[in-house]
Amino acid sequence: MNRKKLQKLTDTLTKNCKHLFRGFDKDNDGCVNVLEWVHGLSLFLRGSLEEKMKYCFEVFDLNGDGFISKEEMFHMLKNSLLKQPSEEDPDEGIKDLVEITLKKMDHDHDGKLSFADYELAVREETLLLEAFGPCLPDPKSQMEFEAQVFKDPNEFNDM
Repeated sequence: MNRKKLQKLTDTLTKNCKHLFRGFDKDNDGCVNVLEWVHGLSLFLRGSLEEKMKYCFEVFDLNGDGFISKEEMFHMLKNSLLKQPSEEDPDEGIKDLVEITLKKMDHDHDGKLSFADYELAVREETLLLEAFGPCLPDPKSQMEFEAQVFKDPNEFNDM
């Protein structure tokens, strides 16, 4: 399955999920195969908190080094926050948010988030699961997707 087909099938489910393709394409070959697609949908539709934490962490770890760095946090927060007209430099506000986030989530105080840091923080406060931007479908989108896909499975045979 190529990017366009995946996008067509999952637009309803993922309208707020910017990094869906990267999260689904586990072998980084530029295509999402059937197994990757089914695994991704399974996680979206029925995944446990543990599975969702792993998925979100992988999405937030932009360079794939196993950590979410200050730079990655800054980039994601800058792209997900609304720009407010003010005299203050908006980048300064984002830098402050990064520091606040690190104080809350960086349990080993090494200046970056490991999966262990992230997991502990999310288990303490589940709202932190998508702390750096949306990467999972909201419940309404999930219900709309299921209604669309499961109403007539034969609709997808000709894709």
